[in-house]
Amino acid sequence: MRLSPLLVLLLCGCPEKPTTPPPRQTPKPLEPLERVTAVTDAGPDERDKLYDVVPFTPVGPPLPAGATTLKLDGDTMPELPANGPILLTASEDEYLVQVSGLLEKIDDGKREVWLKHPDADIAFKLKLRDAPNFQTWIDEPVPGKLRVIHRADGFELQTNLGKLPGGDPNGPTVPVRGGQMDLTTLQRGFVRIQSKFKSAPDVCFVPSFGMTLHQIARAMAVNYVKPDSAFFAETCLIYPRPVVPKPKE
Repeated sequence: MRLSPLLVLLLCGCPEKPTTPPPRQTPKPLEPLERVTAVTDAGPDERDKLYDVVPFTPVGPPLPAGATTLKLDGDTMPELPANGPILLTASEDEYLVQVSGLLEKIDDGKREVWLKHPDADIAFKLKLRDAPNFQTWIDEPVPGKLRVIHRADGFELQTNLGKLPGGDPNGPTVPVRGGQMDLTTLQRGFVRIQSKFKSAPDVCFVPSFGMTLHQIARAMAVNYVKPDSAFFAETCLIYPRPVVPKPKE
């Protein structure tokens, strides 16, 4: 059957109905992280449930071959070697703020740097970032972006979906128990987040300035389940770049 020219024009001139885009799904919030507790034959150990932490055995990469070891003890910082990787070891009371000037030199020189664990012959290769570079990292459109905020009261795990809540939604994700870092529960948090963001390439540790290098290194060990197997391939450390005083006028 032939259509009249007028009908053809009418059919061609009908505007198409606009296609309604499918509604954007709201990401599900992260479920609260359950604390790891000791288990006995009778079930969870209730004796000191509020204060005891399950012991954590650190693993990680071996000490880097050919690296120059710099021992940090006090406010006097050692000189950097002319070339090659650097392995930092620290005394028990060496704080992040004390080594900020040294970290600045290492960062500006694009040097390879490792931080030794205080209790085992393992070390962690660091990507150093100051505050501006940390913000640039956060703003990158990459899913995951795990930040481990390390304070005296515990660890707060932050991602693109917000904070991973703990038992107390208003407190840290993994609080300190009996004065000890709960590293076993912290590693459970890494498992939870990595399972949701499988392609996330790195994790950033953001310690308070008064955190010791020993505490920082112990926390970094939770990223490893085997010496050559990490939840996140790159370990980033946020350090405070020293403030240069303005010259007097």
